[in-house]
Amino acid sequence: MHTEVYGKRLQDVLELLESDLRVEVAFTVAPHAFNAGATRLLHSLGAERISWEEAVRTEFDVALAAGSRGMEQLRTPLVRISHGAGHLSLTRAGEVPPGAPRPPGGITGRGHLMWRGRVVPRAVALPHRDDLAALERWCPEALPVAHVVGDPCFDRIRRSLPLREEYRRALGLRDGQKLVLVSSTWGRGSSFGRLEELLPRLHTELADEDLKVALLVHPNVWSRYGHWQMRSWLAGCRAAGISVLAPETDWRQPLIAADAVIGDYGSISLYATLVGVPIVLTHFPYRDANPLSPGIDLALTAPALSPVHPLRSQLAYAAARYSAADHAALAARISSEPGRFDEHFRRLLYRALGLGEPAHPPAARPLPLPPPLDAAAAVRPEGGTP
Repeated sequence: MHTEVYGKRLQDVLELLESDLRVEVAFTVAPHAFNAGATRLLHSLGAERISWEEAVRTEFDVALAAGSRGMEQLRTPLVRISHGAGHLSLTRAGEVPPGAPRPPGGITGRGHLMWRGRVVPRAVALPHRDDLAALERWCPEALPVAHVVGDPCFDRIRRSLPLREEYRRALGLRDGQKLVLVSSTWGRGSSFGRLEELLPRLHTELADEDLKVALLVHPNVWSRYGHWQMRSWLAGCRAAGISVLAPETDWRQPLIAADAVIGDYGSISLYATLVGVPIVLTHFPYRDANPLSPGIDLALTAPALSPVHPLRSQLAYAAARYSAADHAALAARISSEPGRFDEHFRRLLYRALGLGEPAHPPAARPLPLPPPLDAAAAVRPEGGTP
């Protein structure tokens, strides 16, 4: 794995190998600017980690990766999966020749799948059949190893929706109390880059007994600046009653429990279309958005945050404008195999391993109950350890 985000996606996938005594799993962290979060995640799981140097000189039966950095160094057949939703953004402008078209970032781009003229992965697991068209345009060499399997995060969220009230109680929400989830991805187009504008408004406009605000910042931001610095920057949130979720917190239960989402152009905003709540978008990166992604339609569907109108009135407007049919159409573009990821991917994984599948269907488990919001908060009281 490379980053904490990639690790969490792999954590979902590795559950398909549980209780199979024929399979031993080794973990490693590839060189990456944000791999400190991946190391923390492995520690929290109690997973033994081998060095990257040992990983690249050892021949395993198969390797799983949700990112591409360094994967050409492996001597092992690679299965590559996606780590987000919708391939929302384009490859950074500096990574393509001047004047050349910018391919989508992620799993369908040539730069993520090829190295020195050869396709690196043995198999590429795609979430949607529409991704085949993108792959045909941007990296047709990888089409023979492409498999449409669906999206594990999509399936876990959808499977867990009936537990919304249980999640709300576990998070510590009172009867009648509303939860607003504020999410930020990372990079120049994220909400985090504008938090100095948004945070004071969350403090003053949404601070109320009947409303709980939870702030979720992408783990890459925590890895970039460090936990101490992030807690220092966001310490004022605690005084205002805002819960800042630690980067290792599973965001899916708070999303399912939310009554509204204020998000930017990231995967969480798109996954929020599954939940049945209004979404307000803080920012849309016009130049960097993938024009064929469902994120474009989300930006045309969800109201845009206004800097001058009160937040409460904007949330009320978004609720009045909310269309279940529009959100369902957007959600359908995340996965073309709803509810079937475990089935499809386990078959692909065991074929890559050269083993027969276990003689039982994959476990279709909902997400576990989350800790209370205050317990999951990343901002400790004064005197807390760094």
